Amino acid sequence: MPFDPASLTYDARGLLPVIAQDHASGEVLMLAWMNAEAVQKTLETGLVTYWSRSRNALWVKGETSGHIQKLVEMRVDCDRDCLLVLVDQTGPACHTNRRACFYTAVRDGAEAEIMQPLADGS
Repeated sequence: MPFDPASLTYDARGLLPVIAQDHASGEVLMLAWMNAEAVQKTLETGLVTYWSRSRNALWVKGETSGHIQKLVEMRVDCDRDCLLVLVDQTGPACHTNRRACFYTAVRDGAEAEIMQPLADGS
């Protein structure tokens, strides 16, 4: 059965959350949003494409930084309202120059930075 992005359940803005995970290490890299067009472009090009809520436009991850995400596999959750993309990440996934966006832990009631920015951006 062919996959149809229209079969997914989008919110009132036409978006659904997408978790990006490193396909080799299993590390959760980031969370972003896609609309049906972003899902389709990701599948067509093999480059993960998101919907930028701040720019109100499609955004190919790494189009300006070079820190691209090549799609390895796309998975649909049981409610069809969230996606998991397994990716081959080039360079840092986070705009703060960290490997992943989840670099702050809450430990003993306080925030702790658990990941430093990469020195050379890769």
